[in-house]
Amino acid sequence: MPAPLPRTLADPVDHELVIKKSRFLAHLAPVASETEADAVIAAVRKQHWDARHHCVAMVLGTHADSQRSSDDGEPSGTAGVPMLEVLRHRRLTDVVAVVTRYFGGVLLGAGGLVRAYSAAVAGAVDAADAGGGILERRTVREVSVDAPHADAGRIDHLLRDWSAAHGAVVDDPEYAEVARLRLLVPPTELETLDAELAAASAGRLRATVGAERIVDVPAHG
Repeated sequence: MPAPLPRTLADPVDHELVIKKSRFLAHLAPVASETEADAVIAAVRKQHWDARHHCVAMVLGTHADSQRSSDDGEPSGTAGVPMLEVLRHRRLTDVVAVVTRYFGGVLLGAGGLVRAYSAAVAGAVDAADAGGGILERRTVREVSVDAPHADAGRIDHLLRDWSAAHGAVVDDPEYAEVARLRLLVPPTELETLDAELAAASAGRLRATVGAERIVDVPAHG
């Protein structure tokens, strides 16, 4: 069985951590590209123009295959990489994390900085998780079912009930000479769908399986 895809964020999330008078402001945002991530970083820098550091970690790509981090003036390895490790450990992708630090006058040391930057990002992820802001990514197949207009209402109702019970998503139908009912179905449920359709239509209706897609769904749904 293939490993589950990394997760992502539904919306931006913020979290503040204060350690020995230093303020660590974590901002996490969903992004689809490095260009979008750079725009988020620039916006945070502009908002907190008077802060000493804006450390960054980002993970991009369906399989989290593009990663980047920056210590932005903190001692090497004490900020960006620890932040990146939190994103990796929490299985997140297509996300950028920016932690802004306002120095409080007390040196934290390398270990203290690692713990602070890690905790700031982890706290933001926890806040997103608690608020239902984490999205699971799933591989599905596009499926269509052509039904005569006279049967469309009954079959549509059946497919909606079936989808709710089998982790599928009902897509928008198309109406032409026949009613084309459309679903996004987990690959493991395709045989079950065929059996359900055959039983409901005396074998007249079958599902046509199309392209593979990746969809985001709430992690606690």
